[in-house]
Amino acid sequence: MMKKILLIEDDLIMRENISELIELAGYEVEVAENGMVGIEKTKSFLPDLIICDVMMPELDGYGVLYILSQKPETAIIPFVFLTAKSEKADLRKGMELGADDYLFKPFESTELIRVIENRLKKNELLKKHYGANSGDVHAFLDEAKKVITLEDVKDDSHVFNYASKEFIYKEGEHVHFVYYIEKGSVKTYKFNDDGKEYITAVYSEGQFFGFQAIFEDRTHEEIAEALENTVLTKISKKDFLALIYNNREVAQQFMNIISKTLSSKEEDLMLMAYSSVRKRVSKKLQELLANTDEISLLRTDLAKLTGTTKESLTRTLTEFKNSKIIKTEGKKIILIDRDKLQKMDLIW
Repeated sequence: MMKKILLIEDDLIMRENISELIELAGYEVEVAENGMVGIEKTKSFLPDLIICDVMMPELDGYGVLYILSQKPETAIIPFVFLTAKSEKADLRKGMELGADDYLFKPFESTELIRVIENRLKKNELLKKHYGANSGDVHAFLDEAKKVITLEDVKDDSHVFNYASKEFIYKEGEHVHFVYYIEKGSVKTYKFNDDGKEYITAVYSEGQFFGFQAIFEDRTHEEIAEALENTVLTKISKKDFLALIYNNREVAQQFMNIISKTLSSKEEDLMLMAYSSVRKRVSKKLQELLANTDEISLLRTDLAKLTGTTKESLTRTLTEFKNSKIIKTEGKKIILIDRDKLQKMDLIW
């Protein structure tokens, strides 16, 4: 299928020359004589790539990019600026707004086509669907690094092993990594004014954690501790920020991945507010046992995760054991019948 290019350029001769070159290269072209018209044509034409002049009357290229970046359906369209200016300040402004590339006037026809081909190719790489399992995450990181050209983005994400109850980071520590759980589970928690521990989240295999502090530019506000022997991939803060902020498509894909983590946390809060103890325990066990048949977790920790008392939790686990859904061996909870556990959701 022929790729579609939208050219926004106020100079008539330049507009005609560039559109002719693009058509000769085998692309479908739509043109707009100013930024306002360009925004309207983006909605109707739905281009695969936008080439836009910076200096235009009515609405300049920066304004066009800013408006398009506010809507999800247009924010992911690759955006290339045309400009006669090469000052670093202008370059920086465009990149901060999310421009994918620049072409400086005058340019060679081969340079124009090369930029279009490269940008479309990179965009296609990152349109692939990635889930939240280990293979998908590593595939995403590999593909993301293919489209980042900065020399300071290196393959320095590493795998580390943590023993049960080992700290990963502590409250108040500076952020150096984003973490992805290859195997095991991690709890994050704080202490209230009375010195009592309360758990803020439990992360299991296939989930990211620790990224909130980077986005908010702060130190860690909680403690992270391995609940069992755990394997983590640690992605350096520098690489993570380069991947996210230097390519809008990469950012979109990463948000799709971590949305699964954030959605599960919102669901936890809703369950605690409106569901019975039985259903909350069932849901939490399904989450913790999603990729395994046994977990090792203190009853006090599981009670905190499900928003109930240790006594109520113990009664519920006993009920599950009597129903041959689970069995317990010390701290271990071993799954016997996954179907029965899932059906507990229907019981309030």
